[in-house]
Amino acid sequence: MSKTILLVDDEADARAIAHLALELQTDWTILQASSGQAALQTAARNRPDAILLDMMMPEMDGRTTLQKLKANPETADIPVILVTAKARPLEPSEIESASVVAVLAKPFRPLELAGQIRALLQW
Repeated sequence: MSKTILLVDDEADARAIAHLALELQTDWTILQASSGQAALQTAARNRPDAILLDMMMPEMDGRTTLQKLKANPETADIPVILVTAKARPLEPSEIESASVVAVLAKPFRPLELAGQIRALLQW
């Protein structure tokens, strides 16, 4: 069965690169959101199998988006992979308590992205 992944990043180019890389290497359905608020709505409406969440976004950053995803019973169990250019986007205790699967460094290698997600989520 095909998986669905939600890409959340305020940078259109970053979303486009990740989308293209995943589209070329998988049969996954790929959803996109350009903000934390859009991510919350899309995740609740579509229940993706995983979320790739950028940490540095205007208005609602990745940390706040993650907290709201985990606070909502409809989205709390969706695995989240954080994507960030920061060395430490969250404290280790925050990562563990939020059930974050992993933190991927930006910039990532597009052709390795699908393999990294598969390995992290054991797909």
